[in-house]
Amino acid sequence: MADLLILTPATGGSVEVLPALGLLSHRIRVLPMEPSALVDAPDSDVVLLDARRDLVAARTTCRLLHATGLTVPLVLVLTEGGLTVVTAEWGADDLLLEGAGPAEVEARLRLVIERSARGPAEDGPQEIAAGELAIDASGYTARLRGRPIDLTYKEFELLKYLVQHPGRVFTRAQLLQEVWGYDYYGGTRTVDVHVRRLRAKLGPEHEQLIGTVRNVGYRFDPPKDRRPAAAAETSGADAAGAGSGSSADSGSGTPVGSSG
Repeated sequence: MADLLILTPATGGSVEVLPALGLLSHRIRVLPMEPSALVDAPDSDVVLLDARRDLVAARTTCRLLHATGLTVPLVLVLTEGGLTVVTAEWGADDLLLEGAGPAEVEARLRLVIERSARGPAEDGPQEIAAGELAIDASGYTARLRGRPIDLTYKEFELLKYLVQHPGRVFTRAQLLQEVWGYDYYGGTRTVDVHVRRLRAKLGPEHEQLIGTVRNVGYRFDPPKDRRPAAAAETSGADAAGAGSGSSADSGSGTPVGSSG
């Protein structure tokens, strides 16, 4: 028997969200679908998020839950239409169709609980580094040369998404879908505005990290390693200094010899 927490905007209880739960013997608590509901929530083994009706709100809630430090598995409850929209970016551990039978629900819950008990095995890196830029995906923070960058939520999501796909060009429409959501009603101008703000916050020395591909869109251009060039310049300077020192010694030696 597991402790389940259901987050839903519905008022019909757990049976409305996932009818099969009525045939299983788990302990269930139902709360409104918002991260603040977790503040006073009891401990649970799994959080079930109702994504049947409002996919945009569900996606936002998923990300906010992880940002607030969710430590138990997150399972989405969806309709079949929702399956075409969900991606790994949502951060869900598993999916359940609202009409899933008791055996399937029981098996999936058991598996996510067992995986969680084993701890994070080979999850992707939560820290993304690109030269002097570091992004903490789990903490929703970005740093440049060790100093935090003051980013809004969407600015952070846009920067993170571009950095996760270095060198890949995305159209404005693709970025709108991936960062803002598939049914965001704003125009592609929104992307241009956020890119401009990001470049301003990165500063003149690093604004070129977000490159523009004319008539296509934007990409993240990883910083090139400048150390070899710097080393070469240093070596050249040392050599020049050594040469100039030799000439000076040679020139000063002539008068000494002649005076002797």
